[in-house]
Formats: sequence, structure tokens, C-alpha cells
Amino acid sequence: MTTPPALSGEELLTTTRSVRRGLDLERPVDPELVKDCLRIALQAPNGNNRQRWHWLMLTDPRIRARVADVYRAAFHDRNAAALRRLDEQPAGTRSVLTGARLLAERLHRVPVLVVPCLELPDGRLPEGNQAGVWGSLLPAAWSYALAARSRGLVTAWTAVHLDREREVAELLGLPPTVRQGALLPTAYPLRTAFRPGPRRPLEEVLHHDGWQGGDRS
Repeated sequence: MTTPPALSGEELLTTTRSVRRGLDLERPVDPELVKDCLRIALQAPNGNNRQRWHWLMLTDPRIRARVADVYRAAFHDRNAAALRRLDEQPAGTRSVLTGARLLAERLHRVPVLVVPCLELPDGRLPEGNQAGVWGSLLPAAWSYALAARSRGLVTAWTAVHLDREREVAELLGLPPTVRQGALLPTAYPLRTAFRPGPRRPLEEVLHHDGWQGGDRS
């Protein structure tokens, strides 16, 4: 196995991309490597250290195919109108949509699917503030993505399947108290060099000492 090049902390944080197109669908991923990444993810902060997270690692082709079927249905329900007008979309939107469509079409071929989940006392999400709830899972999910990148893997962060969360829960036999937070397709990349993604300048989104007041840098 080729040792991935060492990345500085800044490189890891700025070049970990959501890879939809450049996934190596032929190269298997050792589940033990995925477990190593998950062990790192478990060091992420979570509310009161309750550690209510659970992680599904899907490697069986039959299970991946069934989850992918539901994912594709949810994807097309959500994006059918935009895809019909693809030529009218801005270039950036068009690129994201076509990449997402390609991922949906090939999801069953991705070697590993990781589903981060959170166990709630009654399985219900609060009607109001949910920041504390998801703040106990999503940082760990991103830590998994970073750990995977540091080991030569790539992931694609997606949550489209949550439009049909109950269907996926039934496929995977999840108890009613468990809610899914994302889906992280995991594979080796077809290329190893990644750049920071296009982002709005900090000066456009930073508000100093209030939305309008103070020095808006």
C-alpha cells in the first residue's frame, strides 16, 4: 500500500474536498483503515461527553446497492427540476449538480459507505434549537473525513438520503431511537492533489461586534 504524503494541518483543513467524480471505484478499501479513521473521529467534542453517536460501515455490495437505490430516488425527487434546466444554471451550480448526479448514479459502486448516527432518548428531534443535538455528531463526522484524507482516502459529504431517512433506517435495521446525520461515501481518489475550494472572501462574511455595528471588516 502506498503511503500517502504527509499534509500539514493547514493543508489538511483547506484541501479536504467533497469528492464526487474522482472516486476509484475499482480499488477496495480495507475496513480496518476505516476503523482507524473512526477511532480518531471519536475524539471530537460532543454534548456532556454522552457519546450518543453510532456509526454504520457498509461494505456488503447488496446493502450498498439497496441504500443507493433509495438515495437515487431521493436525489431525483429533490433535483429533477434543476436537472431539466441544467443548461440554464450558472457554471458553478451546473458543475455541482452534474457531480452530484454522477455520485448518485454510481453510489452502489463506492467501496465503503459510512453513516454517522445519533441515538436520542425518544428518537425525536427538538422543534426548536437543534444546534446542540447535531453539534454532538457532525464534528465527529468531519473529523472522520479529515482522518480519511490524511490516510490517502477521500469522502463525499452528503445528506440527500435523509429525505427518505425512514426507508434507509428500515433497510439497515436501525432502532426508532437512532437518527442519521449524513452519508459519507469513502474511497481512494483517482488523483491525490487537491486545492482549496472557491469560497467567498472573509471580508464579505465577517461581522465585527455585531451585524451592522462596529468595524465590519
